[in-house]
Amino acid sequence: MDHTSINLEDAKHWKTELVRFMMAYKFAVKEVSTKLTILQEEFQYIHDYNPIEHIKSRVKSPESILKKVKKRKIPLNIPSIQENIFDIAGLRINCSFVEDIYRVADMLVQQKDITLIETKDYIKSPKPNGYKSLHLIIQIPIFMSDRVEHVYAEVQIRTIAMDFWASLEHKIYYKYNKAIPENLKNELRDAALTASELDKQMARINKEVSEIKEADYLQQPDHDNTVIFPQEFLSLMSESKLKSN
Repeated sequence: MDHTSINLEDAKHWKTELVRFMMAYKFAVKEVSTKLTILQEEFQYIHDYNPIEHIKSRVKSPESILKKVKKRKIPLNIPSIQENIFDIAGLRINCSFVEDIYRVADMLVQQKDITLIETKDYIKSPKPNGYKSLHLIIQIPIFMSDRVEHVYAEVQIRTIAMDFWASLEHKIYYKYNKAIPENLKNELRDAALTASELDKQMARINKEVSEIKEADYLQQPDHDNTVIFPQEFLSLMSESKLKSN
């Protein structure tokens, strides 16, 4: 086998490995997104309430990965990238209220095939610029045709108000080429405090509405604990019980 054919085989091998590498992160995003969608729908049906407003996801481009590799001086090979860069697969979850953030995080990390690697709570300890969010680094197994890849993903969970602030700060950050004037920094910190107060106010309103709704329900004259099912459903349950016996 000549030198040219060896290089061609090496190139094919590396192309296959790079495709597998990127696909693993794409599948990780799909897996976690599916889990979140199931939790979202379950809450809507069972609890008549949805703690998740929006879910966004992305996989870093090869160019972005290479920039991070150079910035952090990570060896340029797949195993090293896999073990040192945890946010190639990323998901962002927007919730209505702060308490929902921790509820969703708990439900997610309690999944048996998800391993929690790291938690950064920028809600309890905001960044100096005012940024708030809950960051989770998780690991999830991805079953390929001939191997199991244990893939890292970053999950950011925040309220809509936090997300609006972060989006605005990000645009300003890059508009000024990362050198934001001091007066704008101060205004952004003030805006972060305003967003935080809005979250608190909306939580109080939501609590009051829930209490009023519960009180009205209990005061209904025909209120009892009876649950009425359609006759067809009761027949189906009876048939199922007979078969199980």
